[in-house]
Amino acid sequence: MTRKTLFSRLSDEVRYSVDNIAETVSDLGTPTVRLGVTGLSRAGKTVFITALIHNLVNGGRLPMLDAAAEGRIARAALEPQPDDAVPRFDVEAHVDTLLKERDWPQSTRQVSELRLTITFESAHFLSRALGRGKLHLDIVDYPGEWLLDLPLLDKDFQAFSREALERARQDARAPIARPFLDALADIDPDTEADEATARDLARHYTAYLAECRAEGRALSMLPPGRFLMPGDMDGSPALTFAPLDIAADAGTAPPGSLRAMMERRYESYKKHVVRPFFRDHFARLDRQIVLVDALSALNAGPAALADLETALSEILAAFRPGRVSRLFSILTRRIDRILFAATKADHLHRADHDRLEAILRRLVKRALERAHYSGAEVDVLALAAIRATREARVTHDGEAMPAILGTPLPGERVNGEIYDGKTEIALFPGDLPDDPEAVFTTGAEPQPPVRFVRFRPPELQTTAEGLKLSLPHIRLDRALHFLFGDHLT
Repeated sequence: MTRKTLFSRLSDEVRYSVDNIAETVSDLGTPTVRLGVTGLSRAGKTVFITALIHNLVNGGRLPMLDAAAEGRIARAALEPQPDDAVPRFDVEAHVDTLLKERDWPQSTRQVSELRLTITFESAHFLSRALGRGKLHLDIVDYPGEWLLDLPLLDKDFQAFSREALERARQDARAPIARPFLDALADIDPDTEADEATARDLARHYTAYLAECRAEGRALSMLPPGRFLMPGDMDGSPALTFAPLDIAADAGTAPPGSLRAMMERRYESYKKHVVRPFFRDHFARLDRQIVLVDALSALNAGPAALADLETALSEILAAFRPGRVSRLFSILTRRIDRILFAATKADHLHRADHDRLEAILRRLVKRALERAHYSGAEVDVLALAAIRATREARVTHDGEAMPAILGTPLPGERVNGEIYDGKTEIALFPGDLPDDPEAVFTTGAEPQPPVRFVRFRPPELQTTAEGLKLSLPHIRLDRALHFLFGDHLT
């Protein structure tokens, strides 16, 4: 770490402490938990937050969240968020999309925030005698791809280039990286800087990253994250760079060279994109859930699983895990609970949920060891924040088999038949192996793929009294209890 980087880190820590004290004073003693919700593309971040809010506000069935099961939650209501400069998570629009259109809301494209204030009765007699407690739950939604940028803060342009090109030349990536690698092959990094060349390389590199993320490939290591989610920075010089093939002994980049220009833009990307995200959002989190679409990686094969394993390890390396006493929490924040959740458990029969958890635990093994070492509590869970299917047993060739029932989205294809979004089907999704190592071994006997069909959100059931029930789920309540249930005692 250079002296300049060390000074920058120390300056940031001072700022975090000042911001923390200001937040504590502004909340007038009401405890606040800042919950980070992240995951790579299509992992279900928006759905998770919407289901969390809808179930708490509407008194949903949450038997594994002790405060809800014991009837101690008096009220849960949305309040104005504390960060005026951060877009609000549009939960009302997402609920309308789910309930009225029976469609899934749009994916996370930027940081957004929402405050839910929970009023509750304490589980302890003495605390209960003092009156009801309150908890501010500030939910921060951000793309996991941005999280993969945080390790870049400790890497120079040459290290970034070396790692990016090593990945691009791997067997699973080389065919889709070929246009970028071909464009790079004839370029001398020390040639004179040229804007057209820089834009051409950045365009090829971005196209390659987009192909990595495409359905069927499910590759996860895709930094820089803003290349695929540029927002209002689209076309800016800070997003117009690409890795170069730099010799190990190349030395300092000649002034005015393409390499010098790319290095400058890479450093600008870190300064103006990565560091503000870390400083303004990520460094202020208390609890974290990382949603993982393990099923798509399973279908894509061992290379996608290995890539996902690396991404999850990089993600946790960027966290600030550990325990902080109540006294020192005024000055600094650490993430003391982290939940890794394999989403879309409703696409499997419940008999396979333990196997899905075992595969996820194997995926995050290295990351888990690092978090435990720092004192953070970590758990692994298979869940469906919104359950789109039901379970049944169907008879096939005289044999009863476990199946799931659901309505495929319009245009979904199953066994050659295209569905209209109105027809419910019974589907045997396949079984996961008992031994999680079986799915990670390249060259082993291939596992039959789990059939991944996108189902429509469920139509809410109505009670005999005409009341609509809350959104159904699988283990959402367990996730909430782990993430903030200890603050509702």
